[in-house]
Amino acid sequence: MGVRRLELPWLRNQDQAPGSYRVCNNDLPFELEASSLASISPSDLFQEAAFAFRGYNITNLGRSRELLEHPAYGPIVQPYLRDASAICADVVDRRVDLADRVRRNEETSLETYHEAIALTVAMELAQIGILRERFGFDYSRAKLAYGYSLGEIAALSASGFFDMEQALKVPLAMSSDAAELAHDTTLAVLFSRGPALDLTKVDRLCQDLNAEGQGVIGISAYLAPNTAILVGQGSTVDRFAGQLRLRFPERVYLRKNEHRWPPMHTPIVWERNISNRAAVLMHQMQFARPAPIPAVFSLVTGNISYDELNCRRILTEWIDRPQRLWDAIYETLVLGIHTVIHVGPEPNLIPATFQRLADNVQGQMAIRSFGGMGLRAVSQVVRRPWLSRLLPERSALLRAPFVQQVVLEDWLLAHSPL
Repeated sequence: MGVRRLELPWLRNQDQAPGSYRVCNNDLPFELEASSLASISPSDLFQEAAFAFRGYNITNLGRSRELLEHPAYGPIVQPYLRDASAICADVVDRRVDLADRVRRNEETSLETYHEAIALTVAMELAQIGILRERFGFDYSRAKLAYGYSLGEIAALSASGFFDMEQALKVPLAMSSDAAELAHDTTLAVLFSRGPALDLTKVDRLCQDLNAEGQGVIGISAYLAPNTAILVGQGSTVDRFAGQLRLRFPERVYLRKNEHRWPPMHTPIVWERNISNRAAVLMHQMQFARPAPIPAVFSLVTGNISYDELNCRRILTEWIDRPQRLWDAIYETLVLGIHTVIHVGPEPNLIPATFQRLADNVQGQMAIRSFGGMGLRAVSQVVRRPWLSRLLPERSALLRAPFVQQVVLEDWLLAHSPL
């Protein structure tokens, strides 16, 4: 079999043929002979994989309605949605029917942020449940798990560390305040097309702006050595942009996002004492086992850290500390993991980050051979000095183009047991 063209992870092909599913990868610059994924058994595909759980997004449904209405999967999905609805309704004291929302294909909003939390976690756990009950896959045999933002809590629950009720109660209790804080915040992506970002300088500028007393801004995530996500109140993001040329070298840019986002993983949450209030609630958390199985790589600590003694502390820090996604991606490569399974409705951020890294590594290595490359392509390659400096000391990055990524909801719908 020759090279198989695979579509980009953050784009859904509207002409996708029935029975097909998305595999996130990129065309390699050489011939790659590989067996069709359709012929690989679930145990072989998933056993040595990393499972990546998505977090909250502006859209949170994905293909959930198809899974709910599927004759083989619906009886598994329905109880997760029912139980998550009951937990959510109990915490926020209002009626919640997630299954009805899914059937109507009605997206959530900031006003229904609590439902977005419950829906995302429920569908992630339901997808793992389908693998277990319909395909006989023992999730504990996975190589690694991690999750971005809310996805880390879902990963802990999927790993049997605590049940869905324990996973949901604290985020739901804080959801109203987090959503209210979002109305005055702006999310922006800070990125460099030159050297790696100096994160100490980024943090210093944030603190200098905070000291002016006109709003708070902070780093919410480290996506790569050249990319970070900032969230700021009021005019702080614009004032940060105004300081770029004074504080940073050329080719550092800031791109604002048009949507409003709850300012999780930043010091903005201190305004409502969310971290401390959550910590008090977590005193009552009960753990089902001493540590998650499979191991969960924390985007708070940048390591495999969780056990029953430190979990409450790490989850408290999860609320106001930046997400270290880059550390999880690099750990995936260091461990030699060949497959990443993306869990949840229409995962976006983690697949896109893997794809960008794969493209950059592929382009950086191609500069060594100009054959078949035009001058314009070469000029694009050499504008990644942050990567060229990392590659010699972090050779695991060279594996990035070979990592096979599978969107789980697509795989399930393409492999119906009926």
